[in-house]
Amino acid sequence: MVLPGLTRFLSPVFSDLDGGGCPVGMPAGMPEGRPNRAYPRGVSDAVRILAPAKVNLALAVGPLGAAGMHPISSWMVTVDLCDELLVTRLPSDRLSRYAILWHEEAPRRSDIDWSITRDLAVRAHLALEAHVGRRLPVQLRMDKRIPVGGGLGGGSTDAAAMLRAVDHLFGLGLSLEDLEAIGRELGSDIPFLVRGGSAIVGGTGERLERHDRMADLHLVLAFPDAPSPTGPVYAAFDEQAPGPLREDAVRRLAGDGTAAPAPDALFNDLAPAALRLAPALGTLGAALSELADRPAHVTGSGATLFVVADDALHAEFLARAVVERLDTPALAVTAHAGPAPAPITDDADAAAGATRIDASDAVEPSP
Repeated sequence: MVLPGLTRFLSPVFSDLDGGGCPVGMPAGMPEGRPNRAYPRGVSDAVRILAPAKVNLALAVGPLGAAGMHPISSWMVTVDLCDELLVTRLPSDRLSRYAILWHEEAPRRSDIDWSITRDLAVRAHLALEAHVGRRLPVQLRMDKRIPVGGGLGGGSTDAAAMLRAVDHLFGLGLSLEDLEAIGRELGSDIPFLVRGGSAIVGGTGERLERHDRMADLHLVLAFPDAPSPTGPVYAAFDEQAPGPLREDAVRRLAGDGTAAPAPDALFNDLAPAALRLAPALGTLGAALSELADRPAHVTGSGATLFVVADDALHAEFLARAVVERLDTPALAVTAHAGPAPAPITDDADAAAGATRIDASDAVEPSP
């Protein structure tokens, strides 16, 4: 079921290795949060974790390979626009259920109209269950800020956060490398997003050259109402008869990650195809470039545009100008490098039942 303008979507769907993760019913309410002593004392009952968006500062794409994938070389960074996941461990006899909602701060909302079993965070949970060979029942409440289909890796970062949260909740003791390997089977951006920060990502996402340090980078993200679906963008890219993969250009631009790039030095091989498929994206990009007096860039396959600001104050001023003069949602964000992924926060209130998913609030997902 899809509701026009849907901003609140609660869909209890249950994952069970024996049942293939299909919807099978709906128990009333949520657990009382009683401790589950099947796990070591001190293991959390519920955690909150932030899932940051990614921006492709540079993206080189090679010709379609024999395996049906395009090799890439990309300088990716994570920024402080985040989805928020609240994951509660359920007693071992319960079935998992998931809720996906728009956060009140989301800059651009759209219908959450996909089947819950196709959601990458849910698929990551099921993949982790398959990896350890047993059920890991959880309740997920995801509050999304990252727009869908914006080239910001929203689904992939939710999957990466889900892997880390479930590993933490059940005390599985998996390494980040283990989680990256599980995520690689689901999406090429997920291994990078397990840790985030700044990195050169190569191949089909399996090669990561991480930067331990980088200068704070201030960006303005603009969110046009111009769909730019990944599949058609890559198909249009293939029609351009692309040349060899420009890995060296990405590496020269990124360096060791400590120097902020010049605004006019960034590039994206998919941008011409995205702009051809979505003319409104090109129109806004031109207006944004004129307003900012510097180039506007496409991240990923679009449709989000970004510009590099001089500092935090400049980014805030420019974001307000985009909203007021171009009538387009925009945010000032900062990219940070770090040696560790975003922290997981124990949430005692959630474990005590402060957050409740009621059957009366549920909307059944489309098959």
